[in-house]
Order: sequence, then structure tokens, then C-alpha cells
Amino acid sequence: MTGRSRPAEFSGERPPAHFNMARYAIGDAAARTPRNVALEVYDAATCGRLERWTFESLQDAVLRTSAALSAIGLTRGDRVVVKLENTSQYAVTFFGAVAGGFIPIPASAGLTPRETAFVVGNSRAKLLVSSDGDPGLQGGAGLIRLNAGDLADAVNAVEPASYADTAADDPAYLIYTSGTTAAPKGVLHAHSAAWGRRPMYRDWYGLGAGDRMLHAGAFNWTYTLGTGLTDPWANGATALVALGAKPPQTWPSLIRETGATIFAAVPGIYRQMLKYADDLDDLGALRHGLMAGEAPPLTLRPDWTDATGLPIYEALGMSEISTYVSTSPDVPPRDGSAGRPQSGRSIAILPPDAPRGRDEQVMPLPAGEEGLLAVHRSDPGMMLGYWELPDEDAAVSVGEWFVGGDLARMDDDGYVFHLGRETDVMNAGGFRVSPAELEDVLCAVNGVHEIACAEVEVREDVRVICAFVVMSETAPDWSELEATLRRRADENLAPQKRPRAYRKVNTLTRTANGKLQRSALARGFVRD
Repeated sequence: MTGRSRPAEFSGERPPAHFNMARYAIGDAAARTPRNVALEVYDAATCGRLERWTFESLQDAVLRTSAALSAIGLTRGDRVVVKLENTSQYAVTFFGAVAGGFIPIPASAGLTPRETAFVVGNSRAKLLVSSDGDPGLQGGAGLIRLNAGDLADAVNAVEPASYADTAADDPAYLIYTSGTTAAPKGVLHAHSAAWGRRPMYRDWYGLGAGDRMLHAGAFNWTYTLGTGLTDPWANGATALVALGAKPPQTWPSLIRETGATIFAAVPGIYRQMLKYADDLDDLGALRHGLMAGEAPPLTLRPDWTDATGLPIYEALGMSEISTYVSTSPDVPPRDGSAGRPQSGRSIAILPPDAPRGRDEQVMPLPAGEEGLLAVHRSDPGMMLGYWELPDEDAAVSVGEWFVGGDLARMDDDGYVFHLGRETDVMNAGGFRVSPAELEDVLCAVNGVHEIACAEVEVREDVRVICAFVVMSETAPDWSELEATLRRRADENLAPQKRPRAYRKVNTLTRTANGKLQRSALARGFVRD
């Protein structure tokens, strides 16, 4: 199904030609309201405040960091791997690098030596900043290493720099995907990526200057660096981050004591709070919650609202563009849907067999048909490309559309229904089956806390669909629950879509960022 019609481009306001992401996120607010609070850091165990940063003091630290990086020999475009512990130093270093026109690479402090060596080597980083300097790491020639103390000393020894005069499409930061089955890929973003987040302000967050945004993640997570820091600061709002262990029971107290008006987390955090926290009926000043990172169970949103009296708004996104589909105070949720395309964004559903390549031209599918979820490459939030992987760029391109491997359909009102990942699609007797469709049907059964479906091998050359089930505390015994699930499937799914096997598990396998790993569940399947 090909054609010559030119797809609609991003229709929102374009970023200025000269644009620095750090100036936009921090410098503008520091000029307008220097003494307003930009960041507060809390102790999760006591709910006590550990740090308070005004926009003025935050900008000073960021620009001193930029000057320190220049003083140790970095030049524009040099890559900086940031592998610090979960402290405010992490955020200051990241934005300090961006401010100076360097390219930070946010990395977890928990990376193994092998993983660290890959990121350093693949990116050809000039500087590695880590808690201990990674003295045993075999780095390339010319690699500079700093530990947290050395960096602090270097920052204190210089005067603040000025923001680099970067262009909107200059590289700003590089992130590596988690890479569960192959080596991670670097996703390179421009300074304009911060501008490309503007559609989220109204169409997901409902965010204003008076808000206090509490993010459940750590400083080293791009979800936190974006939703938890960049976006509140760009609106003159206050970002809130908690340090230390955060069992589910602590979140209600943290939300109340920090005065959070908006709370952002992955769906798993909300599930755990509903299961283990007993004071959800008093969340202080909270107006609503935000969730992204994975598809939530159908029951999560209504269960949260029943327990708290507050709404929760979902968003769908990816490393290559952040979120682009969402619900919000102005976009009411619809069962089974992640929401509608955010203002200005051009979204389409393309045929599942669309040919890949930048020269292809394919007509989007009409409403109601299932296919590949695509975003127009003119979006300012779209990545510049995969780091030195032109073939990978071509593989996710259908003409001027970017396709990240998500399957979806769009209804007549523009609501997008996520149907799972292209790589997750199961083959049942020659029929393509989306695990998300099955999970949405089966998770409604009383006694199911979580459920995931995957294709498994039951004997050599024989593969079937298996449902992996985490039972709730109120569930009946397993045999009764399995029988109920089978009846539910018989009544609501075509024969080729029904799971042939059911397994009780204690937990679902997830990545460090909370994303479901169906392939790991399938590998752990035990044959009868």
C-alpha cells in the first residue's frame, strides 16, 4: 500500500536557531525568578529535606561545572560519561556538560566494568566521571577519569562560564538503550529535544510555575532527567527527588511531606503502592499522578482513583523521542488507550509490512486498523540518530516516518491503543497475536495481580502462548484461578489467541527501569 502523498509534518512552534538546552531549562528561570526554588532533595526514610536549590544557585553550580570541564581539557562535542551515585551532583554535572556544549552520557552507577567499558569505548568518551573514578577500567588513550571528590574540587576552583552558543540541532546528550538481547545502542539527541518536550506541558502534565513535581526515579534515569527536572525547571516549577531506599509504604508520606502537586512514576510503583500502602486516602496537595515506561494493567487507573480520589494520566514514549501520546487534565482517559497525540505532533499507523528505508513512501492506515505506530521525523523531539549506526537509522525509517517497533491502532477520535512491541508479537498457528491484547482481557479476572503473555516452547519445534500470572493476596487457590482464566479466555478471545499454558510466578521479570521482559519469562518456562 504505497502512495505519493506527503505526510503531515510537526505543526507546533519550532525552536530558535540558537538554542542551548541548559539555558532553556535553567538559565531562563534564573533570569526571571532567581530566588524561586528549583530543586529540593529529600531523605526517603525520614521525609526530611536534605538540600534546597534556587534557580540562581543551581545555575551557578551548572556554569561552574561547565567551566571546570573546559579547564580539564574538554572541547565542544566531547563526550562525558556520567556514572555518579544518585545525588544532586549527578544532575548538576549532566546539565553542566550540556551548558558547555559537551555531550553527557547518563549512566547508572551500578554498571559493571564490562558495561562501563562498552559505553566509554563505543562513545569514544573523553571523560569518565564516576564515584571512584573506575581505576581498574581499561579505557582508551586520552581518557580522563575523575571521581566525585575530584570533580567537586575542580568545580570549586573556577568561576562560572557562559552558556555555549549552540544551535538547536547540535548534539546535546547521548543515551544508551538497555539492550536486553544485544549490545546497547546510543541514541543521540539535539539541544532541540528540550524544546520538543513542550507539547507534554499541557497534554500530559498539566504543569505550571506553582507546581512541585515529585519523581520516583533516580537522577541517573532519563525519565527523571526529563520529566523530573528539565520540564519542571523550564516552567519555573520545583523539582523534588528522594534519596535512599523507597519501599512502597513510604511514598504516601513522601508525597504529603514534600507538598508534591504532581507525582511521576512507572506503573509498577503505583501497583506496589496499591498493594502495600495503607494511607492512600491522604496524599496532601497532590492533584494527579503521571505514569509512563510500560503499558499498565487496565485496572490500574480505576483502582488508583478508587483508592485516592485522584486521576492518573498515562503517556506512551520511547528513548528516541520521549513521550508523544498521552492523556491529561484536558484529554480524558479512555479504557485501553494511552491517549491522543500531543499538540503539534504528527502520528500515523503504517502497514505492518511497510518497507524500511528513508526513500520509501507509504500511506498511513485508516482509523481502526492495526499496524506500526509512527512519528514524523520533523518533530523537534526526535533523536538525531543512532550513534554511528546508519543502518539502524534506515531500519527504523519508512520514508519521513520513524517507526520504533510499537504496534497500535488509532480510533476515529485519535486515541491510540498500544498493542505491544513488534518483537513481542506471538505466532499462534500462523496467526499474529499481540500479548497486550490477551493481557488486557485476562488482567480483569479477580485474583490476578499481574499477568504477562509470551510464546514458549513446550517441546521441540512446538510453541504455544503461555500466560504468566502473579496472584493477588485475595486470590483463590491456583487451580481455581487458572480455571477462571481459561473460561475468561474462552469467552473473550478467538481460539487461536487463547493461552494454551498458564504458569504461576512470584514476580514478572523486569529491567532495572521496570519494563517487562517477556523474552526472559519465556526462557524461564518449565515444560510439563
